[in-house]
Amino acid sequence: MTIAYDAKRITHNATGLGNYGRMMIEALARFAPANRYLLYSPDPGRDDLRRRLPQMPQIEFRYPQRQRKGIGKAWWRTFDIRHELPAEVSLFHGLAAELPFGLRKSGVRSVVTIHDLIFLRFPSYYKWIDRKIYTYKYRKACQQADRIIAISEATKRDIVAYFGIAPEKIDVVYQGCDESFKREVAEETQRAVREKYNLPERYILYVGSIERRKNLLLLVQAAARTAEPVHIVAIGKRTPYTTEVERYAAQNGLTPRLHIFDRVEFAELPAFYRMADLFVYPSRFEGFGIPMIEAACCGVPTIGATGSCLEEAGGPDAAYVDPDDPQALADKIAEIRSDEALRRRMIERGRAYAMRFEPEKLTADLMEVYRRTTE
Repeated sequence: MTIAYDAKRITHNATGLGNYGRMMIEALARFAPANRYLLYSPDPGRDDLRRRLPQMPQIEFRYPQRQRKGIGKAWWRTFDIRHELPAEVSLFHGLAAELPFGLRKSGVRSVVTIHDLIFLRFPSYYKWIDRKIYTYKYRKACQQADRIIAISEATKRDIVAYFGIAPEKIDVVYQGCDESFKREVAEETQRAVREKYNLPERYILYVGSIERRKNLLLLVQAAARTAEPVHIVAIGKRTPYTTEVERYAAQNGLTPRLHIFDRVEFAELPAFYRMADLFVYPSRFEGFGIPMIEAACCGVPTIGATGSCLEEAGGPDAAYVDPDDPQALADKIAEIRSDEALRRRMIERGRAYAMRFEPEKLTADLMEVYRRTTE
């Protein structure tokens, strides 16, 4: 089978959709090596991101037959890719909720991955024009695709509810996390990371953009309510919301215990997880919640927020609290930090639950979608 992909995020995005695409392609090349995987991008993008994929004969990067600039790159992705697909292509997979126009006219079957519809659930977090563009693109892709992949049951429910798509057309295929989170981290590496970032001896970890939807303020508010002082280490891109979080910390005497880092190398993340007492992901809504899996693989007890899909990522033995209840989060933090038997149980069962997101299983699930698409 020869499968083509829109690979712009793979070559240009260091996190999020880029990680999703790279992990998927690497797993396919490892566990379904008989296929060819053609990655179409408007330009080579970043060398370091391309190098994150292994050099394997099954993986081929493809670029426009003639150089494109500016809006010409977007035009190529939307209208011209289909003209450059070889005749032997079995299907096209849009990894980020988009498909080129005219695939059906070209006789090419298609799959599209929808990660979330947060822009419809929480429109206040998005600009008006962005909501309109996303709604048009996502709905159109769902209508045109032969099959749809939702990355969680929660996302599947939203596709049905907002776009009126028949649930029979949608397959849920979960995501996994990078293999580096499953490997032990040497003590000297942990010490080096701790010294480089001047980390406290004990801390609660948060990983994710510092934006309103992801709700870091809830964790800071909870820290203000715990009887025992706790340090928070937050890793993620800063946004204007970060100022609000820092202002609350300053007003409540928490500034010395709030450590925000927006420039952490990906290779250092496993050490941050491994050294943490606890991982807290208070997001109001996610498409899936990979940091919950990363934490579980690193042997860290996790707390997520209710209301979206985090229970799917964290499993039944993680803890969950209302995203508007800082006292409940404070109580849960105190309980887990003080009960060693509970910590060990959460760690053991969390790692066992994370096994369902191993790349070999996810590859089999994905190949089953491809089979159903082309049969």
